[in-house]
Amino acid sequence: MGKKRTTQMSDVARAAGVSVMTVSNVLNGRPNVGAETRIRVLEVVDELGYEINLTARRLRTGRTGTVGLIVPRFDHQYYSELAARVSDALAPEGLHLVVEQSGATRERELSALSLARLQQYDGVLLSAVGLDFADLDRIRTDVPIVLLGEQEVPDRYHSIKMGNVAGARLATEHLVARGARRVAVLGGRLDTPHHDMASSRAQGWADALDAAGLAPDPALVIPLESFSIAEARAAIAERVAGGLAVDGVLGVTDEIAIGAMAGLRDAGRSVPDDVQVVGFDNLRISDHVSPGLTSVDPGHDAMVAHALRLLRRQLEDRGAAPEHVVSDVALVERGSTRRPK
Repeated sequence: MGKKRTTQMSDVARAAGVSVMTVSNVLNGRPNVGAETRIRVLEVVDELGYEINLTARRLRTGRTGTVGLIVPRFDHQYYSELAARVSDALAPEGLHLVVEQSGATRERELSALSLARLQQYDGVLLSAVGLDFADLDRIRTDVPIVLLGEQEVPDRYHSIKMGNVAGARLATEHLVARGARRVAVLGGRLDTPHHDMASSRAQGWADALDAAGLAPDPALVIPLESFSIAEARAAIAERVAGGLAVDGVLGVTDEIAIGAMAGLRDAGRSVPDDVQVVGFDNLRISDHVSPGLTSVDPGHDAMVAHALRLLRRQLEDRGAAPEHVVSDVALVERGSTRRPK
């Protein structure tokens, strides 16, 4: 008995009544195919048992068609919105996104950057939290990597950072301009050995108070461990119930600021009448809490565009000089801060 003939892409095209190029577009997830045609091609693929040889494709093109995004947590709203934005930006090019959760630990971030894992991707966007400068400096790979985050990284990496200090300063200046004089920074940290999100935003808070002639009070720096809504809610409620005088709160993320609004309500305080609150991230949910959350917009779409541009640049030129981009920030005013009198 002769060997069974392997189904070819041309067989799928013939059975579906479309061109081979259309079949290729469907199988590669490219968007320029109508829904009915796409469904018909996929039905024929299933009927004929056609299988894509990913190994052969990579050998032929040198690409996997996949980008990896490694983030600390899936359950933090910022990272879910980031993943959605990256996926939407990749879709028109027929590229796919795989998202990994590192748990913000050194071990899992190193595992995600292992040679075997990296070979699955054309490029990787890494939000590094657990890895330090020395760890990153030891990693050697031909797979393009763009680092997302606030810590110091080796110059050879392309990186995207938020305007953390500038954004926190802008938020604190806004609170002071609206009459706040005892502004707490919830989730902030001072005197940390390495720059990170919490310390950078606390620095912006301190700079704004200094400029306004208001001495930063260490008692108003309230560190957090998990940066969760529940932790923020409990922390601010406990401090206020314990006698801490505050008339403004800068949450170092929107989720923390939302927790702060709930905690202030638990402590019998009204937002914005008694205490004004500003967040950082301008998450979509911030427009739908009550009152709406005034927040720092770090330029999400621009950061995603820059990150993917830097990946493409490395794919086209492996020797491309590294770029270090810092995003622009803007304040979006909503109901959690008072209107000017």
